[in-house]
Amino acid sequence: MEILGFASKSAIKKVLERLEAAGMLERTPDGDWAPSDLFFERAIANHPVSAGTPASVADEPCEKVILDRFLIKNPSQTVLVRVKGDSMINAGIHNGDLAVVERRSHADPGELVVAIIDDEFTLKTLGHDKVGFHLIPANPHYLIIRPQGKLEIFGIVVGLVRKYP
Repeated sequence: MEILGFASKSAIKKVLERLEAAGMLERTPDGDWAPSDLFFERAIANHPVSAGTPASVADEPCEKVILDRFLIKNPSQTVLVRVKGDSMINAGIHNGDLAVVERRSHADPGELVVAIIDDEFTLKTLGHDKVGFHLIPANPHYLIIRPQGKLEIFGIVVGLVRKYP
């Protein structure tokens, strides 16, 4: 009531019911109000933006997307991991990015992985050669990492989130 500046609970109830009717809110199994998927839906422009020569854009209806569903296929098996460092800069992964990581213990060579190597976490590309599995950075200033002991896959990178100031 205070946030909206209303003096009565019935006025708030009407606002919540209208938001529910519009599909923006829904009731949880506990009876609480919660934002619906529609609340988080965002439009995707029908035409890609040119990173080269500018192109004209027609005003057309846009496709809708919910970012969580777009980025995360298996929510119960997915975590966000903040990236620290620049060893994957040439793969477009920057310091401060959030890697969307699907937890699983197996990965194929060539996949971006968060791995535990000799009891330390790192994000690299999984490689394999006649010597065995190793981790490949995407920055020439870093060396390929070969495990001295154990190499475990924590998960594979399935997405990336970057926020600009």
